[in-house]
Amino acid sequence: MKKVKKAILSVYQFFCKIVLSPVLLLEQKYPRFPNVNERTVEYAYAFRQLQKIYPSNILDVGTGISSWPHIMANCGYQVTAIDLIDGYWSGTFFNRHFKVINDNVITPKKIKEKFELITCISVLEHIPDHDGAMKSMMNMLKPGGHLLLTCPYNENIYHENIYKHPDFRSDVKSTFITQIYSRKQIEQWLLGTDCEVIDQEYYQIFEGPLWSFGKLIKPSKKVDKTDLHHLTCLLIKKK
Repeated sequence: MKKVKKAILSVYQFFCKIVLSPVLLLEQKYPRFPNVNERTVEYAYAFRQLQKIYPSNILDVGTGISSWPHIMANCGYQVTAIDLIDGYWSGTFFNRHFKVINDNVITPKKIKEKFELITCISVLEHIPDHDGAMKSMMNMLKPGGHLLLTCPYNENIYHENIYKHPDFRSDVKSTFITQIYSRKQIEQWLLGTDCEVIDQEYYQIFEGPLWSFGKLIKPSKKVDKTDLHHLTCLLIKKK
């Protein structure tokens, strides 16, 4: 049986090498993200919390084509990944890093279990019904479970779609919305739940007053909520 498995794996790796090698070379030459972005901040925060929480199972919401759930799985965590593939992603969707379940986080039909940790990294800002998504994720937590969230943020200002802001630069186009959340939305998400914010960090990502305004600063800076900031990393716990 071991010889059969080894042979199957060998054939699999051979064909993967043939198919993926030119793709990998193309991506290396023309990277999807040519500049360092906010993922360095978000993943660093997520790993610090993973080390503290040590969850038995994890749900990643809005995985898209990223390798994030695969990275967590490589650390030994039991990971499930979901995304609203039908209706959000155009063309043929495929995540070559990890199996992504086609499900709607607001009204999940395929996910029945509860989780000790849910990660939602730079996803919530693209969901119009953010309140519904947050309530659903908190409902999918086990008692004592955690929701790790990162998103564009301004302590005092909410914007429904920064790409539609009258002062937003015209050279950047987007087919999806990007909301900027504020303290008011956090309070709204938690209203009537048995969840609370137990940790929050703030980061300056750009030179301008709002998300994507001005030049990207290098490196991103961790700041206080009274300082200029564009991104927040939140950890919410269910009682």
